[in-house]
Amino acid sequence: MGTVDVAAVRWLASPQGQSLLRDLPPYDARTAIAVGQRYRALGIAPDLVAALLTQQRLRERAREKFGEFAADLLFTADGLEQATRLEIAAAHAQRYAQASLATVHDLGCGIGADAIALAVLGVTVHAIDADAVTAAVADANLRPWPESRARVGRVEDFRPPVSAARDRVGAWLDPARRIAGVADIHGAARRVFRLGDISPSWSSVLAIAQEVPATGCKLSPSFPHDQIPRGAQAQWVSHAGALLECAIWWGPLVRSAGRTARVVRTGQPAVEVTQDQATAQVPALAAGSNLGSWLYESDRAVVQAGLVGAVTAATDGHELEPGLGYVTSDTAHDVGFARRYAVIEVLPLSIKPLRAWLRAQGITGVTIKKRGVRLDDEELRRQLRIGRGAGTGASTIVLLTRHAGRQVALALRAD
Repeated sequence: MGTVDVAAVRWLASPQGQSLLRDLPPYDARTAIAVGQRYRALGIAPDLVAALLTQQRLRERAREKFGEFAADLLFTADGLEQATRLEIAAAHAQRYAQASLATVHDLGCGIGADAIALAVLGVTVHAIDADAVTAAVADANLRPWPESRARVGRVEDFRPPVSAARDRVGAWLDPARRIAGVADIHGAARRVFRLGDISPSWSSVLAIAQEVPATGCKLSPSFPHDQIPRGAQAQWVSHAGALLECAIWWGPLVRSAGRTARVVRTGQPAVEVTQDQATAQVPALAAGSNLGSWLYESDRAVVQAGLVGAVTAATDGHELEPGLGYVTSDTAHDVGFARRYAVIEVLPLSIKPLRAWLRAQGITGVTIKKRGVRLDDEELRRQLRIGRGAGTGASTIVLLTRHAGRQVALALRAD
């Protein structure tokens, strides 16, 4: 929201600000100046007009995460970027509600996405954020639930309440994984990926989990397996194929201790994978062995959780190359946490034989997928003399990957 201050946020949340926001047309960069001039002509201060137009733009962007609910929320640019998706926040909140927790302390609440999901389920939320503007935005977003509030506060200063009902109190943390004041090429705060760089620190998170048994924490998908606390559940989560987070759960919020994956699919029920479903050792396809008729692409959450053994177990298959998540099998299976392809042809990853095969098949369009191989897609297309997608003739999917240490090109058909 640029240089907007707390006073502007409170004005945006006021009846006047909300009325003006509802009357704004969908954001269009070509008409933004004219819209701004119209509102200034009504006597609205320039800084408030700028805040209105920023919210108009952010709400349009927020529809991808929040759907129709975006029209009732306030945002900051960094807050929207870091906010938990609606479906994922709802799943977080369900854990606390199902554990019969009356109150949850949302520590590092951002714009309040998880706090809102908790409040919707009847959980009272006490939220804090170190940034005053962000805390004001979260508090505004919580206004339909008067008992749930957000205020300015540091996680390091948090002290769990001492009461007889402490077993009905939970904590939720979303440590900052961006460097304040340091922007990337898109203008957003630069991300950090090492566990040692989060704020509050990992040691602070562990200390809170020690005092509040019902604690959850949202972390980067790069969370290292050897840092999973004893007895806790680490769950890697994907949405529509994109890997989003690793959430750590303690105490009564644990459903299956150890490494797990949750695959959220558009229009279908989410699928959860646990270590019990995976073989201890993932069988790999031996060098010189032929691929089966089917290839399974393990969901990224499954790969990151180290649970490809669940895919090989479900398909009676073998992994092409350890760690890449591609499994080959002679039989077709419906697996909710892996995508199935029919294997059309197996070729060495070499331009001439691949180009010759594509021409022989009359293929004029290719969708390129790659994992474990570093190649420039556009340069490959130029060398193959072929376009994207379907083109004007037949099309295929070409997967560039590795098998037994060798680079291969697999022609596939989505099943």
